[in-house]
Amino acid sequence: MAEYETEVLRGHELRLLRCTLRPPPSELSSHYQPSDFDASLPPLHAIFSNILTSIESGDYLGALSSDAAQLVLASPDSDLCSESPDRVYSELLDRVESFINEPSIDDAEKACRVVLVVCVAVAALFWFSQCNLTGPVTELPKRPLPMKAWWEGSEMVEWENWARNQLMAAGSELLGKFSYLQYIVFAKMLLLKTRDLLFEASAVSTFKIRSISWWLFRTLLIHQRILDERSSSLLELLQVFKGETSSHFGSLEKVTSYWGAQLQDGEPSTIVSMVHLEAGVLEYIYGRLDPCRLHLESAEVAAGLQLSVTGVLGVRTVHQVEPKAQMILVANTSSKSVSDDICTSIAPGIQLSGPKVSEASDIFMTPKLVENVNDFGKNACGGGGATLTAVQQAVVLIQCLLIEKGSPHDEMQGWDMAPYIEAIDSQQSSYFSLQCFCNILRIRWESTRSRTKERALQMMDNLVENIHKPSSGVPLRLPFCYAVYIPTIPALRKQYGDILVSCGLIGEALKIFEDLELWDNLIYCYCQLEKKAAAVELIKKRLSKTPNDPRLWCSLGDITNSDACYEKALEVSNDRSARAKRSLARNAYQRGEYERSKILWESAMALNSLSPDGWFALGAAALKARDVEKALDGFTRAVQLDPENGEAWNNIACLHMIKKKSKESFIAFKEALKYKRESWQMWENYSHVALDVGNIGQALEAIKMVLNITNNKRIDVELLERIMQYLEERASVKLSAVTNDDDLSNQTSPDSLVYSVNTSANAEQTAGKLRENEHLVEFLGKILQQILRSESRAELWGLYARWHRIKGDLTMCCEALLKQVRSYQGSDLWKDRDRFKRFAQASLDLCKVYMDISSSTNSRRELLTAEMHLKNILKQAGIFSDTEEFRNLEACLNEVKMKLQAESSST
Repeated sequence: MAEYETEVLRGHELRLLRCTLRPPPSELSSHYQPSDFDASLPPLHAIFSNILTSIESGDYLGALSSDAAQLVLASPDSDLCSESPDRVYSELLDRVESFINEPSIDDAEKACRVVLVVCVAVAALFWFSQCNLTGPVTELPKRPLPMKAWWEGSEMVEWENWARNQLMAAGSELLGKFSYLQYIVFAKMLLLKTRDLLFEASAVSTFKIRSISWWLFRTLLIHQRILDERSSSLLELLQVFKGETSSHFGSLEKVTSYWGAQLQDGEPSTIVSMVHLEAGVLEYIYGRLDPCRLHLESAEVAAGLQLSVTGVLGVRTVHQVEPKAQMILVANTSSKSVSDDICTSIAPGIQLSGPKVSEASDIFMTPKLVENVNDFGKNACGGGGATLTAVQQAVVLIQCLLIEKGSPHDEMQGWDMAPYIEAIDSQQSSYFSLQCFCNILRIRWESTRSRTKERALQMMDNLVENIHKPSSGVPLRLPFCYAVYIPTIPALRKQYGDILVSCGLIGEALKIFEDLELWDNLIYCYCQLEKKAAAVELIKKRLSKTPNDPRLWCSLGDITNSDACYEKALEVSNDRSARAKRSLARNAYQRGEYERSKILWESAMALNSLSPDGWFALGAAALKARDVEKALDGFTRAVQLDPENGEAWNNIACLHMIKKKSKESFIAFKEALKYKRESWQMWENYSHVALDVGNIGQALEAIKMVLNITNNKRIDVELLERIMQYLEERASVKLSAVTNDDDLSNQTSPDSLVYSVNTSANAEQTAGKLRENEHLVEFLGKILQQILRSESRAELWGLYARWHRIKGDLTMCCEALLKQVRSYQGSDLWKDRDRFKRFAQASLDLCKVYMDISSSTNSRRELLTAEMHLKNILKQAGIFSDTEEFRNLEACLNEVKMKLQAESSST
């Protein structure tokens, strides 16, 4: 009996879930009648049909007003208007608990009541989705309270403000003006309470009502999508319920074992794909690219798709004569995953693009492909050859999110997405949500191109109009609305306003922003019109009506630059306005109050920790306040959320330099330079750190980048000196190592076989080091030559001479030293003691090279040249006779004379 009851309950769960998978079947009342249920089942089963039928038909308020819902909700004659929202919802949750945990019922009845509460919560979620996501929104009845959905009332400002504050408690303001906020708060609280009760009840082990985790995930995801910023507190809950949903329905085996024979053809793969698509949307929203890609790949596999992009000859414009290669999406489908779930819901009477949209540009909506003799077009979606199911279309479209996150925001990004968009446009029919999402992607792409900007504006106008008016039935709009990232209605209208502004239609955009209560966009438009005073007057007028709106106070503070407005925003929000704290922190930083700015940023990030800009600002304030550890923590958190923040990586590297942690600094600089390659300061710091960790190759590469960026104007002679000294030491070690190997190779040993193996390994290692050293020496020489072509300084000629000495070219070394000596000469030489010391050292080096050349060639000319040079210096440098350098010159002269005498006596 328990198995039969479980099967019936899971059938109710499946019916509820199917509302988001496909349009409802026709004649719902004939499919599900109360007589279908066995009399031996709990009595509550008999009333399930009405509420489920109402939900499936799109009558969500009817479901909330049904007899089944009234068993859970307050009685019709209760007066809620005179009571506070906190008290009413507290009593509601108590009633739900007593309804589920009634002592006189058994586990089967308890499980049945749990599913009934879930139905009520899902009906509220669907109503909120209709009002703020899918539409239509015209002629909606005024039913402000979900627990009294049968009550026709007026707007309840206090209750809506309470619901708004409940949603904003996640640490972010709302994206715009949303309607019927009570319903999502109601659904969220009902589902969370029911799930908590399930953990305490035995029904969880007996009946395993698993779909509640999925509905909670969807509710929280919609909550995040109506917020203006990402919420860290919501992310924690979403990750929990995403994990539960994936563990319950993340594979075909799990879905099949849960619903068994109740599943229709193709439904298991659709459900699994849907789970991964929605999880991918979550990861996309929070900017987690790798997990998003993994989920979308799993959805693609579950849907039986294998996508690839190729080139096919075709034309893209009306006037194009010669066909060119066009990027086309190729979709290979596996037969086992293809079902009868072909999209047909958009066909009857809805045209989201409008009949004249394609005429607004001479560029085709989809390219016209040339006929291929190999019958290639049967799988090419852009050519209209492949027919895709709804879930396959969703998988195709969702790939655009990966492209958007994983590629630079340039002109090519739109062309990379084009094959996926055109693949859906070429389909004969698509579900409402899928076509909406496809059109939105096309609008974003075409609004950036001058030849299609007018068409994008017309498409957006038609899309907004069709979402508002009842052009298609309510239940036809719901399928896949959670699986693809269609914007909420306020977000869609905001995008429409942005396009209007980009087209210069600021007056029209003003009306939209004012209606959506997007005060920041409104201020921007007024400033563009040079009517800043009008913006201030409008906000003050709104504040006279709603003085407890923190968004208005923050907007007024932005336009007047007054801290008093932000402090008032904190007061009316019970110290929960993260935006107000961020604004106060910025103003304190600009005034030089770094310690106060740091404290305010810490408080703001405690409310919402998912703002990379906030963590960066905290790090900057802490750095100014001399709090190195807090600054390092702030910049680290910034790059954890935004790995492409080159400035934050650079600051992390510099802080590690301050703390003498060269290895950590080197790693951070490598990341920073991926995104800030044109900063010579960053390259210069990187060169120092690379040398500190012993990576000479990277240090030389960084020096070369500094020279290229600054046109050889920024030269770090001290760093070049350190590198030269390092290479000279390696060259001397190389010579000694080679000598030792030659000596050892001539020795004999009883263990000659083992020794020969070790010698071979050492020889390979030595040869590798020699090749590396030669490469570094050549690289340094190219850098010195590049510098000397535009800059002739004594220190540089000295380094160039030392480089030639490492190479063993004494003649070129001599020439470079001679140029170094001449660079020091001048009228100021005999008046500047430091300059004389450098000149004397260069002269000593030059004379030593003269002696080396003489020894190798048996020539007296170099010795005579050295003698003459030294005598001339000593004759003029009498005032520096007390210096060590002067005495070294005398000693060198004596050595030269001795060599000359030795050669004279030998001849």
